[in-house]
Formats: sequence, structure tokens, C-alpha cells
Amino acid sequence: MSEAYILNTPQDRQEMLAAIGAKSTDELFAQIPSELQLQRPLQIPAALSEMELTRHMAELSARSTSANDAVCFLGGGSYDHFIPAVVDAIAGRSEFYTAYTPYQAEASQGSLQAFFEYQTLICQLTGMDVANASLYDGGSAVAEAVLMAMNITNRHGKVLVPESLHPEYRQVLATYLANLPLELVTLPTKNGFLDPDDLKKAINADTVCVVVQHPNFFGNLEEVDALGQIAHANKALFITCFDPISLGLLKRPGDYGADIAVAEGHTLGTPMSYGGPYLGIMSCRKEFVRQIPGRLVGQTVDRNGKRCWVLTLQTREQHIRREKATSNICTNQGLFALRAAVFLSALGPQGLKETAELCLRKAHYAAAELAKIPGVQIAFSRPFFKEFTVRVKGDAPKLLAKLRTASYLAGLPLAQWYAQWKDCLTIAVTEKRTKNEIDGLASAYKKILSER
Repeated sequence: MSEAYILNTPQDRQEMLAAIGAKSTDELFAQIPSELQLQRPLQIPAALSEMELTRHMAELSARSTSANDAVCFLGGGSYDHFIPAVVDAIAGRSEFYTAYTPYQAEASQGSLQAFFEYQTLICQLTGMDVANASLYDGGSAVAEAVLMAMNITNRHGKVLVPESLHPEYRQVLATYLANLPLELVTLPTKNGFLDPDDLKKAINADTVCVVVQHPNFFGNLEEVDALGQIAHANKALFITCFDPISLGLLKRPGDYGADIAVAEGHTLGTPMSYGGPYLGIMSCRKEFVRQIPGRLVGQTVDRNGKRCWVLTLQTREQHIRREKATSNICTNQGLFALRAAVFLSALGPQGLKETAELCLRKAHYAAAELAKIPGVQIAFSRPFFKEFTVRVKGDAPKLLAKLRTASYLAGLPLAQWYAQWKDCLTIAVTEKRTKNEIDGLASAYKKILSER
């Protein structure tokens, strides 16, 4: 059955069989015991023509509701931000679109320059000294930062993370640390943020690092200055997971003392895409450059004195002795790093600031309108950026299902991760949302809740 999907013609196959002295494909596999061979065709549909397959895929696609089909207020790490047309225009060029991860000398100057520009922009964005040429996504970036901290501090004690760190990032981190001599400790955030006093009680001289998300998973701002000071007072590293768009307004990680700053970078020019593939951003202080995973592209001059770019550091196990490798990351998200570079270049500092201001104002307007509705309550009394948490009357997932029928992707239920907040959901408001859309969301909430 699989022969229909192989480009070799029947004549090609006969010639290859003859070359190895076999008369048929069955004879080729005769060494496999008959009881281990499948004695029937595979139970898969018959092959389709291109026209039939196109129609079938369109029908499957129509079963999903995308951010283009409904008004999107989803968040939790995946946000419906505007992507300028120039991002697709440049990233869609064949020389970029088909370029794979750089390995050795065969890496082209064009790809290397693009990654160098990306690294430079990320350093400017974060206020950090060094950025690598990308990782897989936000979750893997958090985990790699913790492994990096272990190598830097040479400690094998506790890794402190708050409940307000993305629960899926914490799951990824737990997987990474499962067979390592580190203890992952999750600190409670009953008021929607990590209280510095709670961190003081938990931290000790064996603590490897403190990981904080700012703004956090609930949308709230953390006390990053105080938390960083506590971590450093105990000679632990301070790792922050930030929202790139928020840095149009909020203090940069390098400005509040972060040692390592990581992020989910899809908000910089990559569509939501039902959850990925995305972009892992990582930056750090210059003294940690030899511990950063992935790749670093450097700028230099060639033998003729012309500017050029090289792979400066590659700390993966395929390039250096395995025991000295900082990571086994085997590919970078080069295409998405390129998109981020184009996005940041197109917006510039003023454009990023204006985008962040729009997110902030629209999110606070939405929160104020929803808080007027009986059965809706803002869950936490904390400053927030573009995302906030509300407590609703009744079953939150059922409420969201009804709102979907009204063409609103109206929020993300917390019950799947937090038993104590089963009546809560987060709502994200980006610069794309209009006043009419926000008012429509509030009206839909009010109508459905009044029917209960």
C-alpha cells in the first residue's frame, strides 16, 4: 500500500531489486517472521486526488474557530496581536523561508546577519548584555534558564517558582528537572502575585534561582525589584519571564537586576497558530555568556576588512565535548527570530510604546466595563498590563462555551490548572480590539449571566 506514495516507478523498483538479487518486495522482507507481518492492507482511506484532498482539508479546517472567525480575548501565553504586512513579505522570501538552522561553515552570511540583528534587538529590548539566536518557546526558555543557573551557581538545592508562573512552563521545568539533583518548590500566590515576604521565608543559601513571570500568568505585575534584591542577597540568580510587548511601557529586565531574562516571543510577529510553533527568547548578563545555551552570532571583519558574521559560540553537544555542553538544543527558531527582528524594526521604540499603551488602556477599559456586570468580579487587586483575571458566577467553562456560540473567544478558564480558582478566567485585550468589540463582549457576558 505504501508504494503509491513512493516516487520510484515500477521499473525503478525492479531495477533496485535486481541489483540486490531479490525478485520481489515480498522476498525483500521474507526475513521478517510471518507472524510479525501485517497480512492485510492498512486501514486507511483510499488515496484522494488533489482536488478532493483540498476540499477535505478545507472541511476539517472549518471545524476549528480561529481568532479570525471570532473576537479573540484569549491569553495565557498566546495573544492576538497585529502583525504588519512587512513581516510576512520579508519572512516569506525564499532565501529566508527555506533557511534551516546554522550548523558549521555552511551557514550563509544572510542568515547569520539576520540572527545577529535579532540578538541586537533583543538586547536593546531587554536591557541585557547578551541574547542567543533563539530557543524553542517560552516554556523551554524557562527550563534552559534554570539549567544555566545551576551551572553558574554550582548549587544543587532549591529552584523557587511562584504559582503565578505559567502552569505549563512549570510542567516543562518539572520534566527537565525530574532526574537532576534540584528541588522544584512552588510558592503560593493567593493574592495573584508572589509576596516578597513569602520569598524571604522560602529562600536559603542553597537556592539556585528564583523564577518570576512579569506580568504573570494572571496578568498581574510582580514586585520584581524587591524579589530580585531578595534573590541576590542570598546569592541566587534572578530569572524573569517577560512579555515582550509590555516592555514598551514597563521597566526592562536589565534595569531591575535580572540575571537571565526569557520570554515567549510569538507576540513579535508570529501568528497564534493554535499554539505554535513559537519563539523562545533568552538574554543574560555578559559574565554568563559561556553558559548560555543555543547559538551566538558575532560580527567581525574578513581578511579583506569587510564586515561579516560568524557563529561565535555554540554550546551544544554536537559541537563540543558532551560533558561540557550546556544544552542539547538542536535547532533554533530561525524563521520566527527573523520575524521578531522585522517586527521590532518596523515598529521601532515609539511604535512598541504605542502598542503597549493601547493594550494597557483597552484592557483597563474592558475590566471596568465587565466589573459593572452582576456576577462578574475582578479577582485580584493588583496592577495589570493587558491581561486580567475575573471571577464569574457559576461554571466558568460553560459560560465561555456559550460565549463562543456568540462569536467571542471570551477568556481562558483557570480550573484546568488551579482548583482554588475554578470560577475564574483570564481575559487578554490587545491593541487589535476595538471599543465596539469590548462593549459587545460586556453585553454578551451580561446577557448570558442574567439568564442563569
